[in-house]
Amino acid sequence: MNATGVSILPESLLSRSCASLAGALFRPLHALVNAPVVIFIVALAAMLFRPPDLKVFPFDRVAFALVVVVFALRLCLRREHLHASAITWPMLALMLLAFLGTLQESDAPQSWSLLAAKWVVPFTLFHIAGSVFRREDSLRKLETFSLAVLFYLTFVSVVFLFDASSLIYPRFILDEGIGIHADRARGPLLQAVANGVCLNILGLIALDCFRRRRRSRVWALALFCTVPLALLATRTRSVWLASAVTVGWLALFGKNRRLRRPALAISTIGVVLISGAWVCSGSGAGLCERLLDRSPVDFRLDMYRAGWQMFTEKPIAGWGSEATIQPEIERRISSFHPERYLFHNTYLELAVERGLIGIALYAWLMVCLFRLAKAPPCRVEKTHFLDSGFRRLWPLILVVYLINASAVVMNYQFVNGFVFTIAGILAAQNARAASGLSV
Repeated sequence: MNATGVSILPESLLSRSCASLAGALFRPLHALVNAPVVIFIVALAAMLFRPPDLKVFPFDRVAFALVVVVFALRLCLRREHLHASAITWPMLALMLLAFLGTLQESDAPQSWSLLAAKWVVPFTLFHIAGSVFRREDSLRKLETFSLAVLFYLTFVSVVFLFDASSLIYPRFILDEGIGIHADRARGPLLQAVANGVCLNILGLIALDCFRRRRRSRVWALALFCTVPLALLATRTRSVWLASAVTVGWLALFGKNRRLRRPALAISTIGVVLISGAWVCSGSGAGLCERLLDRSPVDFRLDMYRAGWQMFTEKPIAGWGSEATIQPEIERRISSFHPERYLFHNTYLELAVERGLIGIALYAWLMVCLFRLAKAPPCRVEKTHFLDSGFRRLWPLILVVYLINASAVVMNYQFVNGFVFTIAGILAAQNARAASGLSV
């Protein structure tokens, strides 16, 4: 106690108290920095279960921001640098063009959401994924997540096909007031095409397990029997076409016997099960009507004609923002009057908005993505998820993406985020191999 009668704590006790307080404050942050794989996977899951039409707290944005913050802290603590690749530059240019267009309609929250889903999220995850998923155990966790999502989407789609709606969770999937395609198997993405693209891509990843002998025969039988039915339940022609092309290519032209045989088996069993469901389940009439339905085709043809006319009028830089495009389309189309005119084609939308500049950048991006199929030189060949053998499937995954992009605009956050996550890991493996590090 000093002359004024005030008690003074010993210096050592004060230091220990401050240290304990600092430890309590930084312990959660330390745990987050040391768990980037879990945070990344949680962010992907949040994107899966939070479609844009769902009016709830934006937990997907919070999870995405957390991934960015944790990655930035890891870069600072480890004194690492963010590495660019050939894919960085066309993606960055497309993102900046989209950002400039969105600035012209800054009062439209939907435009900012589309900007994030189409460009910001995939661009960011592409550059983060290669650093997060480096070790074999982290790749195994990503593979497990992919197979779990495949199982869930397949289950939801199959029970929807057989009218067992009581088994579908979360319940917002059945809400006809949000999203589109409520009469089809649309999953938590609330869009049948997005659901079908995920099923197709994740199904190819599951097939890769047979090359590495990772799954049992019971699991294989379940995959063969259910995934074709789930794809059928989407009632989406572009999804059916992409599935037939990719699995048929593997069955007929696949060089790896461990991939060719399961692809042939899933093709055969798929045809049998689809035929049985067509005859016995009562869904045949609906599927046939969907296959022959021309009303969406007629609308799309009108949109394609209007879009092509607009492109030929401004072929170099395009029309710019949606605020300019929507009134112009409405003036050109008189047969249909939706609330919002959509081109239902990624390439046409890009051509109208950004002209030949946008198409050239997108073509550059796709070429760079296809080039990831080339395996990097590596002294020791490892058998794990996303190894050099997986790269033979990578072009087929891109084919699924591109075929469906010709029928819809690929503004699905989870689909884009997942595809560019895989691309980021493959690009980072190439960069490490080029620098002489372990892949």
